[in-house]
Amino acid sequence: MEKSIIPEWILLNNQVIDENGDIKDLNKDKEAVKSYFLNEINKKTQFFHSLKEKLDYLVEENYYEEEFLSKYTYEQIQEVYDIAYKAKFRFPTYMGAFKFYNDYALKSRDKKVFLERYEDRLAITALYHADGDFEMAKRFIARLISQDFTPATPTLLNTGKKQRGEFVSCFLLEAGDSLNDISRISEFSMQLSKVGGGVAVNLSNLRAKGETIKGIPNVSKGVVGVAKLLDNNFRYADQMGQRTGAGAVYLNVFHADIEDFLQMKKLNADDDIRVKTLSMGVVMPDKMIELARENKDMYVFYPHTVFEAYGKNFADVSIDMDYWYDKLVENPKVRKRKINPRKLLDMIASLQGESGYPYIMFSDNVNSVNPLHDPVKFSNLCTEILQPTITSHYGSYDKRDEDQIGMDISCNLASGHMKNMIVHNTIKETVFAAMDMMNSVSNKTNIAHVPAVAKANRLNRSVGFGIMGHHGFIAENYIAYGSEENIDLIDVFFNMVNYYSLVHSMEKAKETGEKFYNFETSKYADGSYFEGRGQILPKTDKVKEIFKDIYIPTNDDWKKLKDDVMTYGLYNSHRLAIAPNGSIAYVMSATPSLTPIKQVVEERTYGNSKTYFPMPALDTASFMYETAYKMDNFKIIDIIATAQKHVDQGISFELCITSDETTRDLQRYYLYAHYQGIKTLYYTRTQKLKIDECESCAV
Repeated sequence: MEKSIIPEWILLNNQVIDENGDIKDLNKDKEAVKSYFLNEINKKTQFFHSLKEKLDYLVEENYYEEEFLSKYTYEQIQEVYDIAYKAKFRFPTYMGAFKFYNDYALKSRDKKVFLERYEDRLAITALYHADGDFEMAKRFIARLISQDFTPATPTLLNTGKKQRGEFVSCFLLEAGDSLNDISRISEFSMQLSKVGGGVAVNLSNLRAKGETIKGIPNVSKGVVGVAKLLDNNFRYADQMGQRTGAGAVYLNVFHADIEDFLQMKKLNADDDIRVKTLSMGVVMPDKMIELARENKDMYVFYPHTVFEAYGKNFADVSIDMDYWYDKLVENPKVRKRKINPRKLLDMIASLQGESGYPYIMFSDNVNSVNPLHDPVKFSNLCTEILQPTITSHYGSYDKRDEDQIGMDISCNLASGHMKNMIVHNTIKETVFAAMDMMNSVSNKTNIAHVPAVAKANRLNRSVGFGIMGHHGFIAENYIAYGSEENIDLIDVFFNMVNYYSLVHSMEKAKETGEKFYNFETSKYADGSYFEGRGQILPKTDKVKEIFKDIYIPTNDDWKKLKDDVMTYGLYNSHRLAIAPNGSIAYVMSATPSLTPIKQVVEERTYGNSKTYFPMPALDTASFMYETAYKMDNFKIIDIIATAQKHVDQGISFELCITSDETTRDLQRYYLYAHYQGIKTLYYTRTQKLKIDECESCAV
């Protein structure tokens, strides 16, 4: 068999490190970018004599939609493209360039020819979401080409295309307890997975194993059977094999099936209960932590008996255990059994060390600061979406008029680049542009085949602006992760991001006369959300220097904002959510999210080739990088907790441990995170110990 020839750009990129994995020559990555464009992109990009010829071709050949372009004059379109191309953007890393052209750029139908450059994709994104507003289109393209922010992957990938997927790819569904409800959730999950959606399903309402059905005892199969069904669904509906379906299931720890639920992810679990690709999370009220701390027995409950006794779904009851726990314990009509909460916590920690699961949502941390009246009952695949849901109940297929449509969730996301927003002094402009684009995504999205998702999106217009590039920015500024200066920076920056997202949402409500659903019952409406909020100024010299030319909203600004919000309302029910944004961070040449890096030079495998992504500023600040596995997790928690004070939803936050850390160590991290107000914990990643592990100094 003829041996395949490895392209020059991959060989160059692979020379960044030596055979021992140590940094060898960072300039090789820059050479790889040049070679990639010279020998691959430039040779395989379709040539057009003019922009008009290009657009006419792409519309006529049904690559682009025509309608959004017809809302502008040709001169306006040309000006947007000119702004993009005059920026003379260059990808600083091979991984960034490869990721964009491999995954995002429009290609011919045989995949052999590139029909877009990076500038083209951004210009189309700006024009489409500005919806004919030329000034907005110019604001969009200025922020996009400066890489101050980026829309989420499905938005950047699909915008403007004639044949496209959805602009959002993350959904949360709450399952009701009837077979009709389970059937519809199963159907919805497959439909959403088919178009590339990741779906989280709350199973807390389902009756436990052995409960009655139609009065017949011991016939319910419990949540494990439904989880297995969903696991098979996601693996079956996998976008024609192009992308594995992604799903997660959540269960409240007070559900009687909690131990069986956790067993599903054990590596040695029986095939009858083990789920292969499905992710899982637990919802943990404070009551469990209180009982574990006091070393008391903990009762878990059988949901159907709770419903029979009180007429309430168990997801609604179990989210407020401070109120309900003693009532359920004392009610003889509610079936229950005792477990040891410390052993349950140990089971969770042990499973995390083994498989990385389950995710944890500290429900009282979430709901104690939830500005909305309805409670948040579970989270999504990446644990940053925290919005209330209302359970839907479905009639038989011949009785669709009996459907009771509740409210489920779609995630409309974008992420800012922390360094660029600060260095370009565009924090306000970036937040405003991102909010406008996410609002466009919300208004242009109608997942009609999942009616509870469509309903909530229409009424709440919830969005989630996040941040990337944190670790790279502080390393470049010689600020240690978790230091006093780092906390200072996070506190000032996120307070400003929160402020400007509120201002934008208020102004949009004022302009349109539209407030999100049930705004009047929220803590925004009575002003209580703003208690304790106001100007935060830098305290440390280094952070004072970073913000010296940046306007920081004053206490008077905050007071006026409070008055305006109480007067005009807010357009969006939710505004901020920090996603893990690993894939899109490559395109932005940024460190992902807020969490610390895992490798100084990250290694990824695509096809038969390895690709390396050196972290930003390694040539000048490599000694400032410490990987997550070597870092003090308590300091990482402090950073996330500082940002969390300003973020109305969640922060995707991975715990990274080494293989010598025990379940007791993990439990200490849980309890400290809970104490610090952390809302959710994402994966736990375990690294096996090895010799010479310090990557930062290997230059």
